[in-house]
This record gives sequence, structure tokens and C-alpha cells, in this order.
Amino acid sequence: MADERPVAVVTALDDITADMVIAELNQRGVPVIRFNPTDLGTGLSMSARFGTDALPLEGSLRTPSRRAELDAIRSVYWRRATWPDFADLDPGDARWVAAQVRHGLGGVLYALPGCLYANHPLANQRADVKPLQLAAAQRLGFLVPPTLVSNRLEDIKDFAGTHGDVVYKALRWTAHSRGGVGHTTWTEPVEAADFDASVEAAPVLVQARVDKVADLRVTVVGEQVFAVRIDSDLLDWRTDYDALSYTVVNLPEDLEHALVGFLAHFGLAFGCFDLCVRRTDESPVWLELNPNGQWGWLEDETGLPLTAAFADLLQEGTRHASE
Repeated sequence: MADERPVAVVTALDDITADMVIAELNQRGVPVIRFNPTDLGTGLSMSARFGTDALPLEGSLRTPSRRAELDAIRSVYWRRATWPDFADLDPGDARWVAAQVRHGLGGVLYALPGCLYANHPLANQRADVKPLQLAAAQRLGFLVPPTLVSNRLEDIKDFAGTHGDVVYKALRWTAHSRGGVGHTTWTEPVEAADFDASVEAAPVLVQARVDKVADLRVTVVGEQVFAVRIDSDLLDWRTDYDALSYTVVNLPEDLEHALVGFLAHFGLAFGCFDLCVRRTDESPVWLELNPNGQWGWLEDETGLPLTAAFADLLQEGTRHASE
């Protein structure tokens, strides 16, 4: 008998990566309900009941073309969800209504019983904190470059002077613009003289630069590990995709287990890891985890079956062992 439990895909309309996964699920005959929180009130409605005799949570989600019972959703693919900002309202009213949506609709979506999240939004938020990542990576045995997070100018200058070759990284990527022009902060080389008293207003992250020969982008989907070596002369390979070359590689078994274990530590079902390979001994060095990272372009470049891996995970729909 066919399993009619739907997969919920929570994302914006223009999400090619989600389209790839949905197409694969459709080919397999797996029902899908797709929506975005910004659709609430126009194309999306929700009703949830708690404290009933039978189930801890009952109710349904409805879109113009689909209906899903909350207790029947087998898995949630949380991709690029966006929330309404109610810009047409008074700012105070907009903040109040937006909070009700996040804690009402969001709260229900976070509480779905017995389904797998890839990933649970609250787990994503926790795992996206760089100092927390660095501490966990150190505890779990990864090789972590010397790193300082500080708003104390003398400590920052001392760190930069001690290590000589250091880089600056944003603690959190945030979309911003100046004069209508968008700005993106990459990993950048810095010197002690580059810092002044302005750092006292907010902490910065500086890190000893790794003498690397290549980068590794490792996408872990459930128990499946897909590693790609990225060769370039760039400090931050994201600055020029045309300058990159890709090679599918096999990681040592203990490293694969460590990466899967890192996700389990944070209650994640998938994640995209950035490592680099040292010039001296080619040991992999920890850089960071993106708990909701991009991977679609890697399938195009390498032929790795990443879409199928996500479809496998979502189709199975069993709650991740760490949750």
C-alpha cells in the first residue's frame, strides 16, 4: 500500500534547489505540500488543536492545491522560508503581528509530531552560531585554527601580531546595503593596524590563516557523505566560482563519522561543511558548518546524486536519531 503521508517543503517561490528535490519526490510518487510563511492569509491557512484526547497536536495546513493533516506529515524540508513583514502597517503593529505569525504558524510548524526535519529551524539557529561551532569542533576532535572573538582592541592587535598572517570573518552573514548598493563580507586578510577603537562596538572574529592547498566542501545528508575538493588560488572560493575546479573525493572513514556526529550533536539531519587541506601534511582543517547550505551547483558540476539523497531522507521521514 502506498504511503500517502506528504513531505512539507517550506521555501520561497524562486528556489531552484527545492524544485529539484520536489521533482524527484514527484517521480517517486511521494506527495508534497509546498508553501512559504509569507503566503499566510493569501494562499496558506493553518489550524492546530492541542490537548485533545487522541493526539498532542491535531489540525491541518491548506494551500490552494493541497491539504495536509499535521499529524500525517512525514518530513519537513526547511529551505528558504521567509516571513511576512507587514510593511503596510504601522511599525508597532507590524512588529506585533509579525511576532504572532512567527510564534503561531512557526510554533506549529516547529511542533509537528514524529516527523523528520531537514533541518529543524531552531536547530539551524543554534548550529549557525560560529563560537558554538568552534567549541564543538574542538571537543569533537577536529583541527581548529587559532581563533579570537573579541571587542577588546588590545587583544585583537596582540592576536594579529602573534600569528602574523590572519583573516577576518563575519560572525553572521547579514544582507545589508549602503546607498542602495548591496555588500557582502568575504573572508579577508587583515593586519593589526587595520583595527581601531570601532571594534569596541561589536565583537569581531579573527583567525590564523591556514596555509592550504585546497578546500573541501562536504555535504552530509543523513548518513550519506559527499565530499568535493575545490582547487583555486583564492582565499575565499566563494568570490569567483569561475576560477574553481572540482574533484569528487573519498574522505577517511573516521572523518566521515566525525562529520555525521557533528550534525547529531546539533540535532541536524543535513549540513554543508567547509574544511581546507593544509599544505604541510594535507590534514583537513575545520572552517565552519552551514546548517542550511547550498549544494545544487555541486550536483551540476560533479554529477553527485545529492538530489536523490535528499529525496531518500525526506521519503523515509523517520525522525533523526539525535532528536
